[in-house]
Amino acid sequence: MASKAKKPVVDPRRARIDEVRAQQKAADRKRTLLLVGICTLIGVALIAAAAVPLYQDWRERNRAISEFGVAASAASCGEIIDDEATGANDHVGPGTPTPEVTEVEYATSPPSSGQHFAVTSGFARHFYTRDDTPPVENLVHNLEHGATIVWYDDTVDDAQIDELEGLAERITVDAPKFIVAAWDSSRGDFPEGSIAISHWTAAPAGSAAETPGTGRRQYCEQVSGEAINEFVETFPFTDAPEPNGG
Repeated sequence: MASKAKKPVVDPRRARIDEVRAQQKAADRKRTLLLVGICTLIGVALIAAAAVPLYQDWRERNRAISEFGVAASAASCGEIIDDEATGANDHVGPGTPTPEVTEVEYATSPPSSGQHFAVTSGFARHFYTRDDTPPVENLVHNLEHGATIVWYDDTVDDAQIDELEGLAERITVDAPKFIVAAWDSSRGDFPEGSIAISHWTAAPAGSAAETPGTGRRQYCEQVSGEAINEFVETFPFTDAPEPNGG
């Protein structure tokens, strides 16, 4: 008669150790999966944080100019005003024979030509706030070197200023000598509107030496990328008295 197989003896202590180890491995797997999930979320968040500003910047720089502000037909822009230009190469103030001059009295608000300080404000920046706009005399020198300047007065609200800031970055893709600046009302009020555009055009080629150029001004009630761009295209920086300077 065959003998019966002996049942293995179960060591309760060993079984408990194996159970604890299995539980520990399961807990470790959960922690690992949780850590991987957290790291993934952090990574996605970091990528998004970097990508969103880049996308917004790309979108702003590729936004249609006509999308800034209102349509030209709704901006209540007046006719372009032509002024007899004066002050070509007429430098005053610091670094000139007349350093005592600290302010030029201009015939129009804003000026479209005239005496100016010996240095420009440069063309690296295209937008200025009410707190950091350079002196008018520096910006008039920018006009001489081809700038089209959009000036906004104290009545323009923050929403329109934001549109102007975006437009300043967008329009300079094609028109590098474009500046938006705050107008100092202590220098005189605009005769109409709250937005003014100015440019300085040289005398036609072949004109007599004493033939003056032409200052250009236009006033609008509201910001209009369409209207401003039309002005810029009509009077490009290349028609200025000194378009290659600045």
